[in-house]
Amino acid sequence: MLFFSFFKTLVDHEVTIELKNDLCITGTLKSVDQFLNIKLDEIRVKDEQKYPHLAAVSNVFIRGSVVRYVHLPANAVDTALLEDATRREAANAAGVKAR
Repeated sequence: MLFFSFFKTLVDHEVTIELKNDLCITGTLKSVDQFLNIKLDEIRVKDEQKYPHLAAVSNVFIRGSVVRYVHLPANAVDTALLEDATRREAANAAGVKAR
């Protein structure tokens, strides 16, 4: 749930999604769901020579299970908030296991 909440804070920021088939798509994050499915607008493909059919596409829906990496803009990540949320989630998980 932590990643879902984190990605929701990045809506309307530019991100680069690297897929498991080595395709890299950069675009504006418009939505993300609990399965980490991602919708991007105003996309650009890193290697247009290799994927010319994507030149005419302006938005995509990416299934979460095909994502390898999500490259984020450094200025959009609040590291202190993310570290704090990670600690809280780990403490909650430890509390559930102790019961």
